[in-house]
Amino acid sequence: MGFRYSRIFILGLGFFGISIIWALYNAYVPIFLQDTFHLSKTITGFIMTIDNLFAVLLLPFLGALSDMTRTRLGRRKPYILLGAPSAAIMFALIPIAREHGNLALFMGTIVLMNFFMALFRSPVVAFMPDITPSEKRSQANGIINFMGGLGALLAYFGGKVLYDMNYAYPFYFGAAIMLIANLLVVLLVPEPQEYRTPGEGISLRKLLAETSHKSFGELKENLRDVFASHEKSLLAILLAVFFWFIAFNSLETFFTSYAKYHLGIEESTGAFLLGVFSLSFMLFAIPAGFIGGRFGRRKTITLGLLIVIAVMLGAYLVGEGSKPSSSSLSDPVVRTFMGLFFIGGMGWAMVNVNSLPMVVDMTTEEKLGGYTGLYYFFSQAANLVAPPLAGAFLDLIGYRTLLPFATAFFVLAAIAMQFVRRGDIVGRRGTALDYVPDMD
Repeated sequence: MGFRYSRIFILGLGFFGISIIWALYNAYVPIFLQDTFHLSKTITGFIMTIDNLFAVLLLPFLGALSDMTRTRLGRRKPYILLGAPSAAIMFALIPIAREHGNLALFMGTIVLMNFFMALFRSPVVAFMPDITPSEKRSQANGIINFMGGLGALLAYFGGKVLYDMNYAYPFYFGAAIMLIANLLVVLLVPEPQEYRTPGEGISLRKLLAETSHKSFGELKENLRDVFASHEKSLLAILLAVFFWFIAFNSLETFFTSYAKYHLGIEESTGAFLLGVFSLSFMLFAIPAGFIGGRFGRRKTITLGLLIVIAVMLGAYLVGEGSKPSSSSLSDPVVRTFMGLFFIGGMGWAMVNVNSLPMVVDMTTEEKLGGYTGLYYFFSQAANLVAPPLAGAFLDLIGYRTLLPFATAFFVLAAIAMQFVRRGDIVGRRGTALDYVPDMD
């Protein structure tokens, strides 16, 4: 099966659909928890970590499980076919559960939705390298990021229009789009032939035991390597990943609440501002990869972090200096936030697009999967910490702490990046590739 960029764009529809779901979930579920069920911001933060808890516990296991799966469809598609429709149904039921005002029903719905999303998320991520040769994976990753950004963009911009009509409409829309997008992946992107064969009859119990040992054992071994290694570049980059995802996830979780309760504008306008951030990220994702290749990944990531830090400080000063007079997009304060967030999305693309390649280029071909797992383990661990920690600050001090909280962790990430000495490949005239030498 030959490599085709058209297949990567179609596969990107899977990320497109997933991004729509998470953008809508993070934008509006915290509002439901606080407005309808009157939960504190700390408790809301803990509830918003359910998806990250499932990710930390299940994604390494399910990725390894799909590696060993063999069916007539392939090894990834069965998980997509089971997880995507189930998650879509649960997501569409969220506003219905809210309407009943029953917290137990609401919690049960979002727990099941998060479980089913975890069921197919890792196999979808693993699908890309399955159909992409090694030398094309950076370009494919840029396409995937572009499609994910496009999904988030549609959620934030289209979600505002739909939410203003009826708060349930974005959930119905998101569920339908995610389901259609992933079904197109299943129908139009074939898996390699070697994975499209009947299994060898291994029992489910044996399969679960073997993959559990493989996935979690490998993660433990790689974590031991991180902390025991004489050279600390891997630890430094993973700490930077941990810090910047604490910052970003706290903003993603609470910015619509900040917009409503601190700035005094509608939550849908706050979601629209996040959409501006996503638009900029989407437009700048592919150029950010070229910049990293030309000038160096560490320099590009550091510059991106400095841009995001400057934007956060600017947004804080604007938000504290004057409040919007209305939720209209023509309001001067809202427009200033839009401009700042557009610049911030460019900086975030410089960080996000170049970080995973930097991590995996610190190891050999044989351990690429394990180091990819390390990257996602640290990023998802950060997403577990961020909502309750940020929520506690908001409860104790107030919403004015949100932007300084995020800024502090972006600063920590920028400091950690200065201790990274490996994984930085810079192209010369588009051909030669040199590793930055170890300076320890």
